[in-house]
Amino acid sequence: MANSANVLSAMPRTAGAVRVAPLGTDGPTDAETALDSAFIDLGYLGEDGITESIARDVDKKKAFGGATVRILQTSYDNTLSFVFMESRNADVLKRVYGPDNVDVDGDDITVRKNKRQLPRESWVIDVEDGDNLERIYVPEGQITEVGDIVRVHTDTIAYEVTVEAFESDVIDGDNSRTFLYVGALDPVDPEDP
Repeated sequence: MANSANVLSAMPRTAGAVRVAPLGTDGPTDAETALDSAFIDLGYLGEDGITESIARDVDKKKAFGGATVRILQTSYDNTLSFVFMESRNADVLKRVYGPDNVDVDGDDITVRKNKRQLPRESWVIDVEDGDNLERIYVPEGQITEVGDIVRVHTDTIAYEVTVEAFESDVIDGDNSRTFLYVGALDPVDPEDP
């Protein structure tokens, strides 16, 4: 039976929507428990929120005559994309350019731009809809794409990034896990329409 209470939207949690910690940090096992203090909040995100993409590339094997007889999965990708809005946040800049490329000296930040590969880190995405919570946990994620950084007087400076979720032994070989807390939903009795 359809239940409109099962239809959720997403707002960032007040504790932060995107948080990151060093690899190996104890990760979450549910949507509501407080995270390890090593997870740091990366501030405001762009108004389009967070986009999760799951891609399965396949190779269709055809028999003589054109019938598909087997479909082989050749790859699987799980990514999260969003836009960082805080361009004066050293923690954001360390994600975009690499932790070794951002130096903070008092009120001064220096950013070096080079070909060094960005590190893998643990990521948590937290959203809510009233009392309902959703948490995406990526124990091993790496920023693999950074969009064009535009500086213009009619818009804010922002950093569009894509985080690739890698298979992780931390969660039994999964790329990511989503935890839902739906305690605020009214239970539905299937016998009572």
